[in-house]
Amino acid sequence: MLSHAQVWAAIDALAERYGMSPSGLAKRAGLDPTTFNPSKRRAGDGRLRWPSTESLSKVLEATGARLEEFMALLEEEGRLQQPARGAGGFSAARSVPLIGFAQAGVGGFFDDGGFPVGGGWEEVAFPEARDPNSYALEVSGDSMLPLYRDGDVIIVSPSASVRRGDRVVVKTLDGEVMAKVLVRKT
Repeated sequence: MLSHAQVWAAIDALAERYGMSPSGLAKRAGLDPTTFNPSKRRAGDGRLRWPSTESLSKVLEATGARLEEFMALLEEEGRLQQPARGAGGFSAARSVPLIGFAQAGVGGFFDDGGFPVGGGWEEVAFPEARDPNSYALEVSGDSMLPLYRDGDVIIVSPSASVRRGDRVVVKTLDGEVMAKVLVRKT
């Protein structure tokens, strides 16, 4: 059976495969650019919104992808989203390393690629961590208001591809760690 998350993840994966954002894919398919935005995937009252078969048909035509390619993405997303089951049938969360922003600027916690290494990390449970290299950073202070508040925990996936407009965590050459919006890659 297909899940709501699985269908939307396959659409996102198709957009990425063809070098587009979900908005870019919708626009290329002749749909309103906001059609595939994450904020449109649920109604205001919380009901799930599913893409129509007409929208999916337009997406396949716009990308030149075959239905089999989309179905393979659905199956792949389904395998990635299969939760581990703990006692009582509930999803078992995976633990990811957790460190504070202030500590993150101190040497020894990351390798040159931005992946967590060494000791001194606490652990936090996170059920949807697909990236085995993901980790959590705890925000300290109010310099990132209103987006992030003191004590908020953000999950970082160093192997994720990034696009203009994405929220990213960066470490400057001076060692300062910041969460910012990516404007451009140079």
